[in-house]
Amino acid sequence: MYPKTNKKPVVDSYFGIDIVDNYRWLEDDESPETKAWVKEENQVTFKYLDQIPYRKQLKERLSKLWNYEKIGTPFIEGDYTYFSKNDGLQNQNVIYRTKGNSEPEIFLDPNTFSEDGTTSLGALSFSEDGKTAAYSISEGGSDWRKIIIIDVETKTTKEDVLVDVKFSGISWYKNEGFYYSSYDKPTGSELSAKTDQHKLYYHKLDTSQKDDTIIFGGTPAEKHRYVGGYLTEDFKYLVITAQVSTSGNKLFIKDLSDKNNELKPIIETVESDTYVIDNRNDTLFLVTNLNAPNKKVVTVNFTNPTAENWQDFIPETENVLSISTGSNYLFAHYMVDAVSKVFQYNFTGEIIREINLPGIGSAGGFSGKTKAKELYFSFTNYNTPNSSYKFNPKEGNYKSYWKPKVAFNADDYVSQQVFYPSKDGTKIPMIITHKKGMELNGKNPTILYGYGGFNISLTPAFSIANVVWMEQGGIYAVANLRGGGEYGKKWHDAGTQLKKQNVFDDFIAAAEFLISKKYTTSEYLAIRGGSNGGLLVGATMTQRPQLAKVVLPAVGVLDMLRYHTFTAGAGWAYDYGTANDSKEMFEYLKGYSPVHTIKKGVKYPATLITTGDHDDRVVPAHSFKFAAELQEKQTGDNPTLIRIETNAGHGAGTPVAKTIAQYADIFGFTLFNMGFKQLPNSKKS
Repeated sequence: MYPKTNKKPVVDSYFGIDIVDNYRWLEDDESPETKAWVKEENQVTFKYLDQIPYRKQLKERLSKLWNYEKIGTPFIEGDYTYFSKNDGLQNQNVIYRTKGNSEPEIFLDPNTFSEDGTTSLGALSFSEDGKTAAYSISEGGSDWRKIIIIDVETKTTKEDVLVDVKFSGISWYKNEGFYYSSYDKPTGSELSAKTDQHKLYYHKLDTSQKDDTIIFGGTPAEKHRYVGGYLTEDFKYLVITAQVSTSGNKLFIKDLSDKNNELKPIIETVESDTYVIDNRNDTLFLVTNLNAPNKKVVTVNFTNPTAENWQDFIPETENVLSISTGSNYLFAHYMVDAVSKVFQYNFTGEIIREINLPGIGSAGGFSGKTKAKELYFSFTNYNTPNSSYKFNPKEGNYKSYWKPKVAFNADDYVSQQVFYPSKDGTKIPMIITHKKGMELNGKNPTILYGYGGFNISLTPAFSIANVVWMEQGGIYAVANLRGGGEYGKKWHDAGTQLKKQNVFDDFIAAAEFLISKKYTTSEYLAIRGGSNGGLLVGATMTQRPQLAKVVLPAVGVLDMLRYHTFTAGAGWAYDYGTANDSKEMFEYLKGYSPVHTIKKGVKYPATLITTGDHDDRVVPAHSFKFAAELQEKQTGDNPTLIRIETNAGHGAGTPVAKTIAQYADIFGFTLFNMGFKQLPNSKKS
């Protein structure tokens, strides 16, 4: 029996249409009634999960495979080389440093920040001379951060902690201070109250935070939900970005060589994503998708930096571009059907070489300071653990810097890319990974994962959790849906606002492809996604309740009529539109909003909703209301459960122990509801 969820109807009117919200009270994350409901729901959920006979086996196997040393790519600041390391099962990665040939020593250990490992390290940034560091921490998974300033040599705190910082980098100006961003602290709950007036501040060392200067933002007539500031490497220019949504930015620049210089606009509209990536004296290098949906690099002189003066430097191609710089070179990263290709350029625009990557997958890095003699990059795919390489930019060769020792044989698995038609005929790529020699008999447990939004690309990446799933004869499939960034701005826009249904159609077509090719059947199919991907699986489930056996929405955006009223949710309007925009937009959102499209009398799949009680990005009220609606209206005996992680947020910085426990529950719930009484490959686990 599910807990009784009281109905307390609240009526909202949109364009003369009344919408009843029975569970508005669950939006109040501070109320004792909501906290009691969370406790009761968790009791029901964990009682159910406790009966799964192999849940403990899965957790032990995950822990065993997870327990390998992980080392991040190094970077140099001042006299030290820094890198992150995790011995295996540490809840948080530790920052080490070494000087010359000395043995590495611990610089920052986030595992000591809190007893339960739920306080994590965010940004870490160093002054020009490398003698002072500023780092941010997140407590309980919250997006609200604190910034701590320390003396690098002694590792002692230098001044008072900066508080109430959110969605911020830390960008140093020489050795004097740094720029950071935040909102005014909201009234009411800091986890759910609306935040939509972002500001850029400058903090001068050894002064009080209350005296920090507002550099940009704070004008009531012109709200910017996301504001950022960063400096060119020579500290000559301050670059400021200002956004009203998660897509599109205004761009400003200021010459810091004279304190009387004014802020100069480069772009004053939000029709493009444009950033300054480097400069050579007064020549600015920008990456932009203005009139170039797949992005290009342009140059312009600081004196007249607006778009009509831009000159193409790396022209747009048919593939999506991202750019990095280091060692006085530019590196053009292209996504070709969601797979990396990297080309090296010099600053006169000459292409030096294509870099021969270790395989077909995702490469990252190739960035560093102008004077760096060596650069580092990482490489991974669905069956290759993330590895690091040291790259010589003059010669173009590289050697292995670090490879993990994982109890996993990549040769036992195969990862292949397929293309399938969506409802309207659009070809959609999908990568399918599983054990070699698998029989395509329609009985393979399969997880289909998707996202489809915010110009975010799903590129091949290794996951220990997915290995455990595939060990059990599972298939892991990732579809590159419209709304993502895999094919540039046009691909993104094709899955936004009044075209959002394309994303759901793409995902449904992926499931139908897997079934038609006998990888699986509906009885052995689970659909999974998080955040915007939680919306994806929630909408797919309500539109096609018989398509999958198991549904796994994580930290999902599930109430599409009210998402923009919480925290920074209004910034997602570029992708979604809002119910206040027009009657057409309201009706479109209501037509797919998972909370509003659950029907009484329908047999929905087995559902395990996951969220965190400290999620202040996609507030847990989305998941709470979806669970309440589903539990009330579900027909049949498929379980409808919500697993609410306490002292956890949207995902970043989640302790390893919590992550392992959650995966064991998700995989256990999935297999159990597919009818497995024991693990499919229990002898090997």
